[in-house]
Amino acid sequence: MPIAFLFPGQGSQSVGMLDTLLAQSETARQVIAEASEILSEDMTALLSQGPDARLNQTEWTQPALLTSSVALWATWSELTDLRPQVMAGHSLGEYSALVCSGALPFADAIELVHRRGLYMQDAVSEGEGSMAAILGLGAEQVQQVCEQAAEGQVVSAANLNADGQIVVAGHSAAVNRAGELATRAGARKVIPLAVSVPSHCELMRPAADRLAEDLSAIQFKAPAIAVLHNVDVAATEDPEAIRDRLIRQLYQPVRWHETLTSMTTSGIDAFAECGPGKVLWALARRHDRKAQHHALVDQDAIEVAIASLTQGESA
Repeated sequence: MPIAFLFPGQGSQSVGMLDTLLAQSETARQVIAEASEILSEDMTALLSQGPDARLNQTEWTQPALLTSSVALWATWSELTDLRPQVMAGHSLGEYSALVCSGALPFADAIELVHRRGLYMQDAVSEGEGSMAAILGLGAEQVQQVCEQAAEGQVVSAANLNADGQIVVAGHSAAVNRAGELATRAGARKVIPLAVSVPSHCELMRPAADRLAEDLSAIQFKAPAIAVLHNVDVAATEDPEAIRDRLIRQLYQPVRWHETLTSMTTSGIDAFAECGPGKVLWALARRHDRKAQHHALVDQDAIEVAIASLTQGESA
């Protein structure tokens, strides 16, 4: 059965999110221990005890989520030889996908995303930028709203998550104006997001420039499993192309709806979210209800998914 693995980004973190897995899997504990050594930070304590304020700081959220996804993938890989045909990660999750596909060494990735978080935080002063989810408008309508709302500032579509679910990012005042205009244009709801940086918009250009220097020193390999990139919904085996897409990813939108469409069109009929939470599980389920959907949040969930996928059962 053709399977796609999906790796979540920021917003899926919560204190205690890996407690069950860490109690079940020595393999997962080894991944966390490696991350702790690389970052000189007790990642087990951060994941299990927080506090929330520290876990939600971008420079720690990113390595925490990457480590969690890699720990779940390592547990999956220990329990089965079953491998997905394709992978994709939402924003930060693209780094998780590249690690799990064999394209990016975990040790390099964990340091890279920690610095990525710092660069993103430094790029925009606190309170200057924000993000909001607009529900009930199409992509063209949101684009028009953003063009009207800009007034010389930055506001644009950042996450094209689903038809009628689009996140915008930019200067806080412009995002607020976009929300008001969207409501007038018929949006069902506008939800301000609790984020510390406005990702995937032009305000992240300075962070992208700094990240480019770090990426130039990373030795990428051709992925053993195809990874669809956020910026162009395409896979590549070229290390230079991977670097370029990771740089552009910081200031260009995440084309998630197109990513799921590409997977379905190519014959994927099972989706597994490899990470804490069920954000991508829910988007995939909404996108294709006929497929199998699994949220691999701990070893129990992994074992259920393996049994279902290998036996051809529905879930």
